[in-house]
Amino acid sequence: MGVHLISGDDESLVLTGLTELVHRLVGAGDRALMVDDFDGPDYELRAVVDAAQTPPFLTDCRVVVARAVGRFSADEVAPLVSYLADPLPTTELVLVAGGGRLAKALTDAAKRIGALTVDTAPPSRAKDRSIWVEQQFAAASLRIDGAALNAVGGWMGEDAGRLQSLVDTLVSTYGTAHKLHVADIQPFLGEAGGVPPWDLTDAIDRGDTTLSLMLLHRMMGSGDRHPLQVMAILHGHYTKLLKLDGSNARDESSAAQVLGIKPGFPARKALDQYRKLSGTGVTRAIGLLAQADLDLRGAKDWPESLVMEVLVARLSKLTGGRR
Repeated sequence: MGVHLISGDDESLVLTGLTELVHRLVGAGDRALMVDDFDGPDYELRAVVDAAQTPPFLTDCRVVVARAVGRFSADEVAPLVSYLADPLPTTELVLVAGGGRLAKALTDAAKRIGALTVDTAPPSRAKDRSIWVEQQFAAASLRIDGAALNAVGGWMGEDAGRLQSLVDTLVSTYGTAHKLHVADIQPFLGEAGGVPPWDLTDAIDRGDTTLSLMLLHRMMGSGDRHPLQVMAILHGHYTKLLKLDGSNARDESSAAQVLGIKPGFPARKALDQYRKLSGTGVTRAIGLLAQADLDLRGAKDWPESLVMEVLVARLSKLTGGRR
């Protein structure tokens, strides 16, 4: 028996994680007798504590689920913190993050008793994310070849919550005996999901204009980012490079010191890109960003999408021309 904390930013992934955990905790037992599920804006944590302190009836244990516990303030979590100091051995308490940031007193209390954390957020690195996608298919007993796996990862982007519905559809369509290829999954891939900011900046840095424009449309389309949000991402990227101008940073360590970050890949990557552009290229990029910002605010009678397309194309040419 114990305490479980489910975290994550994607509501659908959190729900999937919760469903799998409760299914495992209940096992072959009677869910109606074992599970107390607290949800919605009206329940109070005192009711959760009362349920957690109640011995099971006709079962070996009781499973108590409290959803969106992030909505409770430090004062409101006090009864739950007190319970965690001496939890009932026959209760499996499942706390689901959401509704806001978890109160520090609650996270500290959960950590002290060794609560089992289920982090539903997928990895951010592309390689780790690909492995994570493959694990989701394996968990559903689906086999998939490398090309199809890459197609799913590219379609999913940063909208990882869409993966489970795709997996369910493929299971119901093909079963688990068939190894999936690109042709099998292509009919079920709709509009591609949004992409993380670094995918766009990496494509621009490589001078790949075609890919840069495609990623821009995904960020503003299915990614639902406003052009000004994309502008902020690009401004932050080039401002970081501008800090290196005139700094005489020669290696990863000195670049990290200038940027105020720890030595590592981000510092080395920024220094390499600055060397490709030089101070002149970075200054030109800042100028393009400034003009695009004015254009978005009405200096030119252009649609916002056209302003961003021209900006991204010009930024990518700064590197592409040098290559």
